[in-house]
Amino acid sequence: MKISVTDKHGSGIIKEFAAALGTKMTGHYLYIPKNKGEGFITGFSWNDNQLRMMLRNYHLNEEIVLERTNEFAEDQDDIIFILNGIFPKPLSNEKILFAEKPGVTICRQSVTSVVEMPSNTFFRSIVIAVSKKHLHQLFGNVDHPLVESILNANDNFAFDTILTAEMIKTAGELLNTFIPESIESRFSKLKCEELLCYIFGLLVQRDSFPTSTLHIADIKSIYAIKLQLQNNLDGAPNISLLAKEAGMSEPKMRKIFKQTFGKGVFEYFQSNRMNEAARLLREQHLTVSEVGYQLGFTNLSHFSRVFEEHIGMKPKKYSSNNAL
Repeated sequence: MKISVTDKHGSGIIKEFAAALGTKMTGHYLYIPKNKGEGFITGFSWNDNQLRMMLRNYHLNEEIVLERTNEFAEDQDDIIFILNGIFPKPLSNEKILFAEKPGVTICRQSVTSVVEMPSNTFFRSIVIAVSKKHLHQLFGNVDHPLVESILNANDNFAFDTILTAEMIKTAGELLNTFIPESIESRFSKLKCEELLCYIFGLLVQRDSFPTSTLHIADIKSIYAIKLQLQNNLDGAPNISLLAKEAGMSEPKMRKIFKQTFGKGVFEYFQSNRMNEAARLLREQHLTVSEVGYQLGFTNLSHFSRVFEEHIGMKPKKYSSNNAL
């Protein structure tokens, strides 16, 4: 199913999405009709649409392609921060749902013009849109090449970083704290800016090196590589094959990957692998050997060493600390 909506100066997309689904807004909430799925979308706007935030916590029964047309003022050039997989998945849902891969993507508005919404996927994200003018007011005094490249970008780019415990905690406060309606917008704005501070706090920890403009095709290719790495955590990646499938030379692929994700391909793969190991120990309560073998390790001592390097403690201790 294809839905076309117009984002009227950054404030109309939720209302138009509601109309396309055959429902209406309740306050500033769009509740997904039961025949379409489950959950809600809500949003806020501040400073004459210079800062906006949308919370998505829902799934759809039918695959939808949302084609968005932006109608902004001529001088408004927004930077988008997408925090995927930031809300917990409802335990009461009996359907088998796929979850968005957790992470934070930063890009220009133009990179997000078409959004695919696969069926039976739970969207648990926060999307923040900030005009470059407002972003300069917030972070213009930060002296770091990566921050400067975001603030001054005139061409397409994409940067990606991890979700942190602090971001997840703040998102939970947005979702679960009862705030009187009269100050709800103010509270949400503070939490929105708090999330931005956490994101920029991670960006300034990256190595300083020159960044280059990316074509949309390169951004799509590098994110396809990211998805392939995340979906195949039981074996080391073949970097030359990944580059070939992306239609890039290996040096170009390595450069763009590190620029986008802040890590080399194998380092990124191993980090995701250990985060998945921690999740399996914490949420699925598998044994250390079950997790190690599931993720492709034949030597459990090696698995234990790698886990400790990334997570900060041995998997057996991590498992004990997170036992029911």
